[in-house]
Amino acid sequence: EDRFGHVGYALFYLASGIAAGIVHLISGPSSPIPTIGASGAIAGVLGAYFLWYRNAKVKALVPLGGFIQIMVLPAPIFLGFWFVIQLFQGVLTNEGSGVAWWAHIGGFIVGLALAFVSGQLNLIAPLNDSRDDSTKFRPNFGRRYRY
Repeated sequence: EDRFGHVGYALFYLASGIAAGIVHLISGPSSPIPTIGASGAIAGVLGAYFLWYRNAKVKALVPLGGFIQIMVLPAPIFLGFWFVIQLFQGVLTNEGSGVAWWAHIGGFIVGLALAFVSGQLNLIAPLNDSRDDSTKFRPNFGRRYRY
């Protein structure tokens, strides 16, 4: 939101959500199941994050060997994996799955594209965020976190 400004972010969010809804509609035009939700718009925000914060790291719950570990992963790896899961689910499930997988995919791609175009046209504030300061990723898979 800081990069787009309040109004720009609202327009970006709405555009991502509308595009996600259109992609979902195209993926299952005969589905009798109504769809409502913000997941496609949120996926658009993830697409912008994927582009702008390539050096950011995120804490994630990762299932490993029957256990769930908290790991610090590079944002592009985490979001790329998330996108691949959405894509597989969209391809492998039918219209009646209850999840708008193609809306997630469409929202992510549109968010990524809008973020790219906004940057090319200088419609956004320059990237000035500590989340993108690091240039190297040092995995810390064995560390346990206490809250």
